[in-house]
Amino acid sequence: MKSSSFHLNFTSLAFLLAVVYSTADWPQFRGPDGQGHSDQKGIPIHWEEGKNITWKTAVPGQGWSSPVIAGNQVWMTSADAEGKSLHAVCIDKTSGKLLHNVEVLTPGDAGPRHRLNGYASPTPVLDGERVYVHFGPRGTVCLDTAGGILWKNTEFDYNVIQGGASSPILHGDLLILTCDGIDKQFIAALDKRTGKVKWKQPRAHLEAAAKKRSIAKMAYSTPLVQRIDGFPQLVCSGADHVAAYDLTTGSELWWMPYNGFSIVGRPSYGNGLFYVVGSIRQDHFCVYAVRPGKGRLRDDQVVWQRSISIPHVPSPILVGRKLFVVHDGGVASCVDALTGREHWRERLGGNHDASPVEIRGRIYFCNREGKTTIVAASDKFEVLAINQLKGNFKASPAIADGALFLRSDTHLYRIEKSGDQSL
Repeated sequence: MKSSSFHLNFTSLAFLLAVVYSTADWPQFRGPDGQGHSDQKGIPIHWEEGKNITWKTAVPGQGWSSPVIAGNQVWMTSADAEGKSLHAVCIDKTSGKLLHNVEVLTPGDAGPRHRLNGYASPTPVLDGERVYVHFGPRGTVCLDTAGGILWKNTEFDYNVIQGGASSPILHGDLLILTCDGIDKQFIAALDKRTGKVKWKQPRAHLEAAAKKRSIAKMAYSTPLVQRIDGFPQLVCSGADHVAAYDLTTGSELWWMPYNGFSIVGRPSYGNGLFYVVGSIRQDHFCVYAVRPGKGRLRDDQVVWQRSISIPHVPSPILVGRKLFVVHDGGVASCVDALTGREHWRERLGGNHDASPVEIRGRIYFCNREGKTTIVAASDKFEVLAINQLKGNFKASPAIADGALFLRSDTHLYRIEKSGDQSL
């Protein structure tokens, strides 16, 4: 009876969330639910330069952060080539006009970065009244929608040797940052109105693991908030383990160990399970389907795991009982979300950094070379369309106002139907 009640409650919650998200903007990395879903109608499946492109606007500076959208504003971050001038950039959603290009931080030391990363990779998060931009240990800034700076926080010192990548998220009045460096690892919750620290929780379990073997401790995952039995949990993959935290105090609720570091993928939730990216050894990544609990998870709470063609950077996407992933090298897979059994695995080609999105039963896979492959969200492999744009694409797509927004290394595109060229 308890299980049936939980199922009904979960189904009701999912329905309510779907109603809310149907009219939402795209306020954070991976959209309103943080898991890459949209039910926007009329999004094209066919486009190219000059076709189904409403506008194409040059974005000043350099950056790989994904676009986020609230009202008529699209926000991103950028940096100069040396990483010593960090900016918040705003573009008008309707016209494509550049509205704001605000220098928010001028660090004396840009810090290290990987050759494939940049100085402006974490995606901003919006609450409709404020804009929150984050640059890893370089700092975090809150702006109003007119581009005025409200507060800055530059007090966190940690070493991410490949550059900042984890995106900030909001929950209630908290702005949550994941700070997993090679020297220090912690989660921080700031008061979103003031930037002051509400709680700061060290990442447990890493010191013991480090004593057993020499490991790097950095990770770059963006956390997910999910209600379990009526209470929200913050779930975040880190080096050597994934853990859930109490959002009121930051205290740890449960955790699961694995081997490896440099975790990037954002968790997903559905079917009563968290789907988290971890690893079985360094550079061999794995998806774990786990049932939440208390303390260290038991073996029987790890429902399944899969390490075949699991990506390092792109996050998996869950659609009902199907989980879709695309490896960085361009091989996409669909597996049964309850068992981990493979439905299909096919090569899409190219290099993939962007996390896929799902729009009304279609999965959009955008590769670094500007090719977007659209497949049916089905246990049978079916390519619906292939589209090509110019430029280098690492940012994940955003969806709002019946349009798809794609950011390249130089431009932001608004893609929407013209005539009858869409489903």
